[in-house]
Amino acid sequence: MRATRVTGGPTPADGGPVRLPHPRTREPFASPVPPGAGWPGDVASPATPVARSADDVARLAAASSDLADVDACSTVCRACPRLVAWREDVAVVKRRMFRDQPYWGRPAAGFGDAAATLLVAGLAPAANGANRTGRLFTGDRSGDWIFAGLHRAGVANQAESVDAADGLALTGVRMAAAVRCAPPGNAPLPAERDACEPWLRRELELTAGTVRGVLALGAFGWGAVLTVARHLGWSVPRPAPRFGHGAVAPLTRPDGVVVHLVGCYHVSQQNTQTGRLTEAMLDDALALALRLSRGTPPA
Repeated sequence: MRATRVTGGPTPADGGPVRLPHPRTREPFASPVPPGAGWPGDVASPATPVARSADDVARLAAASSDLADVDACSTVCRACPRLVAWREDVAVVKRRMFRDQPYWGRPAAGFGDAAATLLVAGLAPAANGANRTGRLFTGDRSGDWIFAGLHRAGVANQAESVDAADGLALTGVRMAAAVRCAPPGNAPLPAERDACEPWLRRELELTAGTVRGVLALGAFGWGAVLTVARHLGWSVPRPAPRFGHGAVAPLTRPDGVVVHLVGCYHVSQQNTQTGRLTEAMLDDALALALRLSRGTPPA
């Protein structure tokens, strides 16, 4: 479905941006949502430092002392002009079925258990999914698949992910995107991928005490994790492990701890509607990744 620009809507008396009610809390928000406005799950504030270049991203990510810092700084990032323009234009144009809702319109931070043993690495937020709801894999068909799978595996308290205030919680699992902004055509440029990499790298550093497995959704996520591992000084098998559904690559940290990278076809509609990825296949890959992340040998 093509997006349709919203016209003829309400105009505030002060001439400022239109504020629409959140679909669950009913609190009014502008689109994109300013940091610190009260959006569910938003940990940024008007004082959160903003990255405006790749060098800024690297500096702010490295200086982040905890996951809350990474989440806050990454959700106000403006380092990639093309992605900033696209995500914010989508937030104004909107998809017709969501024209009565505010759009997050900012980068999507990681989500889940801070003490996770498994990290799920995806590609990027969907234009009318996380870019609308403010939470990864929330509000689109890809999220319907991955969260249903996590629920079947017993690590999500519910099978649906509708909005950032729906009460969803993960146990032992954290999710992150290789690129934090929704890209045109779901295809970030190499320079945009590289500029965003320090956010994911810092997440892996800050979860080093517990994360022992990474489930990569798609070849893009697989490659991003391998890049992060190399930048962290981890030992990566040579030749470089090739992505495949159910593929496993051991990544050895300098302290000798092995983090198991597991491949899974992406939960995109292109894969799920054509049968390339079935529920059984998703469940098998997720079960394998969870077993390895918990130190349990695969069956």
